[in-house]
Amino acid sequence: MTASRAPRPLVNAAASDYADPAAASAESLLGDRQAQMSQASLSFRELLTLTADFERVLAAHLSINATDLEAMEHLIEAGPLSPTELAHRLGITTAATTLVIDRLEKAGHAAREAHPSDRRKVRVVPAEASVARTFTALRPLIFGVDAVLDDFAPSERTAIELYLARVADVYRAVIAETPPPPPPAS
Repeated sequence: MTASRAPRPLVNAAASDYADPAAASAESLLGDRQAQMSQASLSFRELLTLTADFERVLAAHLSINATDLEAMEHLIEAGPLSPTELAHRLGITTAATTLVIDRLEKAGHAAREAHPSDRRKVRVVPAEASVARTFTALRPLIFGVDAVLDDFAPSERTAIELYLARVADVYRAVIAETPPPPPPAS
């Protein structure tokens, strides 16, 4: 993983590689748009790719898979969660979440414990040592990214913050407007 790697192209296959004409047309439109993208958009896309690469490295460092890493992220950010809350955050069934929790427990990253106010309920709690290990791996990235801003004047920092806030707004809007997938065929 190197910061100097060129951004991966949005379009990897030729339009003729698709049996579905709609997919070929969409691929062609993406290719045309990519040629017009600003360097900032291309750099942002590269950051998305590098983020995914870093998440794979972090998951390997913790000896867990991507879903388990996502579960750990939720537990670290939100604190203890019930298995049902964790399932909702992960977007998977409670049965699948049980398997995730089992794997996290076996790896020493989390534990089930009784809910403090309702002994009938269980919550999943991240292991302190695992949280510390995760932050040790994240610290160079967090501090390094933050230190980059030190190279910019206050007005430039404001512009960067505004750009990122607006990009986040675009993500939120697209997520809100994207219809749910169709139910599986029976």
